[in-house]
Amino acid sequence: MKITSVTPWLLLSPAAYNFGRPGEYIFVEVKTDENITGWGEVTTTHPAANRAICAILQQLDEIIVGESPLHIEKIWNKIFRRFTYMGSRGASTNAISGVDIALWDIFGKVHNEPIYNLLGGPIRENIELYTHPDPGIGPDEAKKQAKAIADSGHTAMKFDPFPGFEDEKNGYLSGKMDIRGESIGVEVTEAMREGAGPDMELLIDAHGRFDVPTSVRLANSVEHVGIHWWEEPVPVESNHALQNVRDQINIPISVGERLHTRWEFVDVLENNLTDFLMPDVTWVGGITELKKVSTMSEAYYIPISPHDASGPINVLAGAHVMMTVPNFYKLETARHRLNAYDIFMDKPLNVQDGRLLLPEEPGLGIEMNMDYLRANSHEQFRGD
Repeated sequence: MKITSVTPWLLLSPAAYNFGRPGEYIFVEVKTDENITGWGEVTTTHPAANRAICAILQQLDEIIVGESPLHIEKIWNKIFRRFTYMGSRGASTNAISGVDIALWDIFGKVHNEPIYNLLGGPIRENIELYTHPDPGIGPDEAKKQAKAIADSGHTAMKFDPFPGFEDEKNGYLSGKMDIRGESIGVEVTEAMREGAGPDMELLIDAHGRFDVPTSVRLANSVEHVGIHWWEEPVPVESNHALQNVRDQINIPISVGERLHTRWEFVDVLENNLTDFLMPDVTWVGGITELKKVSTMSEAYYIPISPHDASGPINVLAGAHVMMTVPNFYKLETARHRLNAYDIFMDKPLNVQDGRLLLPEEPGLGIEMNMDYLRANSHEQFRGD
C-alpha cells in the first residue's frame, strides 16, 4: 500500500463553534492506492494562518507520496526534519498533525480496529468532557448557561471572563487589564459559580493575554470563587514569566496548547511549571506525539487534558489517545451540545451525560460527508 495524495480541505462553514472567529476548518485527506482513505484535522486560529497551513500541506506530496501509510513514525520524522531550518514548531507541526491523524485513521481501517485498540487498548469505557459557555457573555447569561451545562451532566467548564480590548486585535501589546475589566471578570465568574453550583470545576482561560503582575492580580481576584485551574497565565514564550506567576498565586496552572512536540514540554515538566498539561492533538504533532507527551507527563504524575478549539476530528483523535492514558483529566469540547458537527460526518458524536462514547468502527470511527465538503470548501484548497 502506498500514499497517492495529501489534500487539505478548507471548509467554510456557518455550522461552527468558532469562539467568535469565522467558521473555518481544515480537514486533511490522505489517499492510498488501495482506496483506503484517512482523515485528519488541523485548524488554526485565523483565516490567514489557515491558508498558510493549507499551502504547506499542498507541498507534502513531494515528501510522502509513495511511502507506506503504515510507516507512521518514519513519515512523522521525514516531514519534521524537512522543516527544521524554518523552525520545527508551529506551522510545520500543525501540518504534521493533520497528516499523522489521517495515517492513524488508515492504520485502524487496515487492521479493522479503532485507533485506541492499536495504542495499547482502552483503560476506560468513555471519555469525560469539559465544555464552554458562549464567549463574551454578561453575568445573567453566564448564570443561565452555566446551569444548562451542569444540567447536561458535565462536571467542568471553561471560560474567559475578562473583556477584550481594541489593542488585542493586533496581538499581545500591553498585557494589562484595567480595574473595570477586572470587576467585570469577577462578576461573570461569580455568576458562573452561582449557575453551575458548588460541585462544578471552573476553569479560567487567560489566553496568554497578560503580563506577570496583571495575571497575578486577576488570578487572586477570582480565587475566592473556587477555580480549578488558571490557564495560560502569560504568553507562551517565557517560562520565567510562568514561574513568576506560579510563585505568587494559589490556583493550579494549566499550559500546553501552544507547545509543539515533546521537546517543548521538557522544561515545563522538569521545572514543575504546571499542574495540568493540555496539548492539542492538531497542533502538537498528531496522535503519535500526543501519546508521547502523555507518557512523559505520566512520569511526573501530571494530568493530561487535551485542548480542542476546532472540529470533530480534533475531538475524536484526542479521545482515542485518552482512552489509553492513565493520567487523563478531561477532554475539552467547544460546547455541551455538539450537534453543529453532525453535517460534517456520516454519524454524530455520541455525547451522553458529559461523556463521549467513541465509535466502534475502525480508525477514527467516522467518514466525512463529501457532499457537504464539496459544496462548502474553498476553491483553492479542496479535493475531488
